[in-house]
Amino acid sequence: MSTENEGTAVPPAPSAPPVPVESPAASAPAKAPEPSAPAGDTAAQEAPTTPIPAAPTGAPPYASADGQGTDGHAQPQGAPEVPPGGATSPPAAGWPPPPPPAMPSYADGGGSGPGWGTSYQQPAPKPAGRRGGLLAAVLVAALVAGGVGGGIGYTLADRNEGSTGSTTVSASQSGGDLKRDPGTVAAVAAKALPSTVTIEAESSNGEGGTGTGFVFDKQGHIVTNNHVVAGAVDGGKLTATFPSGKKYDAEVVGHAQGYDVAVIKLRSAPSDLKPLTLGDSDRVAVGDSTIAIGAPFGLSNTVTTGIISAKNRPVASSDGSSSSKASYMSALQTDASINPGNSGGPLLDAQGNVIGINSAIQSSSNGGLGGTGQSGSIGLGFAIPINQAENVAQQLIRTGKPVYPVIGASVSLQDGTGGATITDQGEGGANSVTPGGPAAKAGLKPGDVITKLDDHPIDSGPTLIGQIWTHQPGDKVTLTYQRDGKTRTTEVTLGQREGDS
Repeated sequence: MSTENEGTAVPPAPSAPPVPVESPAASAPAKAPEPSAPAGDTAAQEAPTTPIPAAPTGAPPYASADGQGTDGHAQPQGAPEVPPGGATSPPAAGWPPPPPPAMPSYADGGGSGPGWGTSYQQPAPKPAGRRGGLLAAVLVAALVAGGVGGGIGYTLADRNEGSTGSTTVSASQSGGDLKRDPGTVAAVAAKALPSTVTIEAESSNGEGGTGTGFVFDKQGHIVTNNHVVAGAVDGGKLTATFPSGKKYDAEVVGHAQGYDVAVIKLRSAPSDLKPLTLGDSDRVAVGDSTIAIGAPFGLSNTVTTGIISAKNRPVASSDGSSSSKASYMSALQTDASINPGNSGGPLLDAQGNVIGINSAIQSSSNGGLGGTGQSGSIGLGFAIPINQAENVAQQLIRTGKPVYPVIGASVSLQDGTGGATITDQGEGGANSVTPGGPAAKAGLKPGDVITKLDDHPIDSGPTLIGQIWTHQPGDKVTLTYQRDGKTRTTEVTLGQREGDS
């Protein structure tokens, strides 16, 4: 992304003409000067303005915070149903399935705006004549006055040189030598920045974008978002650059489209890597301080701050392509400034522990800021909780493939149903409740409306999927559902599905 604003260069203002020096004996008596015409107007310099480029057509209300050049896509008209154990779950209305009204999609990177403003206009040349003498006289007077003022100023300054009445106090240390207490934003940033990287991903056809990642272990594994590196999975190119300027080639170890988590590994990784410490996202509270690190619009090593605005926010996002499946998360919401390029970067607590991976932002309904285009921060950012992301990353490092917990039933992704409704049929006319699967064993049937998972209210299919994916295969959860106007509960042991296909 270009970060430069180009404009017409402003030429230097014209200098005053030299004062003519005449011999007193040779000077002729001057006539009374005629009234002079106003001097030519100088063109005003307008304030620099950089219009934001127009957003892609059909941009949804959410946008991921990555710098991919192909982002900014509309939410796909569908999302995966809750998958059955051991196989891809059949969706209710095809793949990808329809979205709820407020689902995020990935935003694109920024571009440079037009020029600054109007160019400087030279003043119109002044007519020759007797005005030259007047101008010279005025300039001489100005120079004399300036000399007098300068002399007076120097004299006063000289007299006050030894004055003891000064109340100014000099700092004993310059700003760069001050020590920052642990827990301050400056201290946290100084410790975390060396362990973050700016990722540049380029696909085999030359398209690319920018995102962020952080050091996960001493073996050179870097955790980031799937959508940051997806373009470089098949024959693409990846590089990771540290704040020190050191750049390393990297390769994708594994990626999970459903979770929007990926792990890459540095080639020839240095031996002095310092992994960021991982916090406990379950213990995060609304109002806790947050610090986000990333490369918004390609501006690497940027630090922003905010608070946790909400927890367990159901978010679904997609890159909008026909082959893309939606990503689901029960997200941490923050008002820390997150923009395209922040994707994959760490969201830290006040002690510098990673509590989430920055993944998505909500853009205004018109597709950008001020209705003019490019998505940007409006104080609504979403991060994948680190407890979930850590489990996914470890699975990817071990096997290269993600594992998803499932209940073995297809649910509608329509909004406004008051819960997650089990559909009458699955994809291609298959059973919506997998025979012998977890939901079938728990007694669930088509038409049941799931309204709660443990203590978490469920208002839609995407919310149910996001909550299920915060667990592990084999976990037991309690589902509250409605059937024939009656509320019932049942215990479900979650099954599993391997891979994104």
